[in-house]
Amino acid sequence: MTHSQAARDIDTSRPHSARMYDYYLGGKDHFEVDKQAAERVAEAYPAIFVCARENRAFMHRATRVLAREHGIRQWLDIGTGIPTEPNLHQVAQSVVPDARVVYADNDPLVLKYAERLMRSTSEGRTTYIEADVNAPRTLLNAPELAEVLDLSRPVALSLNALMHFVTDAQDPYGIVRRLLDALPSGSALALSHCTPDFDPSTWQKVTDIYTSAGTPVRFRSRADVTRFFDGLELLDPGVTVGHRWRPDPTGGDAPTDAEVSLWTGVGIKP
Repeated sequence: MTHSQAARDIDTSRPHSARMYDYYLGGKDHFEVDKQAAERVAEAYPAIFVCARENRAFMHRATRVLAREHGIRQWLDIGTGIPTEPNLHQVAQSVVPDARVVYADNDPLVLKYAERLMRSTSEGRTTYIEADVNAPRTLLNAPELAEVLDLSRPVALSLNALMHFVTDAQDPYGIVRRLLDALPSGSALALSHCTPDFDPSTWQKVTDIYTSAGTPVRFRSRADVTRFFDGLELLDPGVTVGHRWRPDPTGGDAPTDAEVSLWTGVGIKP
């Protein structure tokens, strides 16, 4: 699909989760319909902006830890979303310039901006593939992936704020297992996932807003999120609220767990 074809395929008649997320992050790549839906979420859950910001911050920290402490040089980032700098490859390549990153998303809007994801260091490499997490075999067999990643060497599977858009009927645990099964020992899973644990009534309202907009969601408990790491060796501090996973030292006030409402974790494949 070309970028012009992608632009024609963009549906601006109803809100889209990626464009709503762009609004939460203060971006400009969304439409009025997305802004209206995002503001309905913010009315029910004013801390959605904190949640989005902490999700990005977790991704940055997890990427740096895997590069510095675990020798990871390859990433597969699924559900990339609209590019927001610094993107994952920029974080990874700031630590290891030869890092290789494959981005995957099934949203035509992301394809439209994919050139932002291709600005790699000369030593490293990035690419973008149009693929759906619900079809892991097709994703893994994409020729573009094989051109960039060596699946005989460790790969970090990055699933940030993605799996709550995969309902139970779509077999979320089976999807993650099939993706990890294709990766060798020493690979990693870095995952973040919104949760209703701290404020169930508010998150029911958020669920209703997304569902009514045509995007089914399944926000999960800590126990349910921890299941994604079955068979992996969890890095300290285990599955924890986003801002509590290896936090950078700051002088400001930390958000509350309820404001963040995001379970995060990183596990290594034995």
